[in-house]
Amino acid sequence: MPVKPKLGQNFLVDSEATQRIAASIGDLTGRTVVEVGPGRGAITAALAARAAHVVAVELDHDLALQLRVHFPSERVTVVEQDVLNFDFVASSAAAGQRLLVVGNLPYGITSQILLKLAANHAAIDRAVLMVQREVADRVVAEPGSRDYGLLSVTVQIYGPAQRLFTLPPTAFSPPPDVHSTVFRWRFAPRFEELRVEEASFLRFVRQCFAQKRKTLANNLRAAGVPTAAIAGSLAHSAIDPLARAEALPIESFATLWHCLEMKGAASPGEAALNKINPS
Repeated sequence: MPVKPKLGQNFLVDSEATQRIAASIGDLTGRTVVEVGPGRGAITAALAARAAHVVAVELDHDLALQLRVHFPSERVTVVEQDVLNFDFVASSAAAGQRLLVVGNLPYGITSQILLKLAANHAAIDRAVLMVQREVADRVVAEPGSRDYGLLSVTVQIYGPAQRLFTLPPTAFSPPPDVHSTVFRWRFAPRFEELRVEEASFLRFVRQCFAQKRKTLANNLRAAGVPTAAIAGSLAHSAIDPLARAEALPIESFATLWHCLEMKGAASPGEAALNKINPS
């Protein structure tokens, strides 16, 4: 079956890697797994051998037909749909449990899929995802590192992310131009722990990272936060007035958000962001 480049198709052909990915999600006994982008079914087979049921979400009509022929419906349900429109909450309710998610994510919409999963965190237990290595570097980055940024905070506020292993282009057909990294994401949102309102806090963090070369104070000022409120809140939070956002751990963002809230200067709550800029 020909590859469709516009769908970002790079099929995993390394059999050892498929087994490692399936094993990385943990014990699948009695569990329902949602697979994002099953493609030709390499990882699907490894999951179906371990899980009670696999829900394979595939956009490509021809591949979806092929998967239905290859796998028995009592083990694998093939949903021909864009994963960005998939109803994780309904699938979790049908399964009677929080879902496990596995996927080789298309490079072009990786960030949108990550945010889709974050928005459905209540329905998901954990995920093992394969993404472009550079994206994984940003997902798991620590404060102060070159790769730490908006994507790092947005993913990690929903739960810890751990790099597992990296695969070369030769593990795929056709081989992509980049390496791919598999990481595990456990969904345990920190909003309640940090006492921050989800939508408002996400908006605030995005403002803090708006311009990478600018200081945190300048980014907040550009977002319309009063200068006096910024200065007072930074001082109260023990944050260097010349600090950039990439130097701050999530806890410091939460402290600063609280200070600005007390001054009535934090951004008002609104709908969660519908796009992550992974840069």
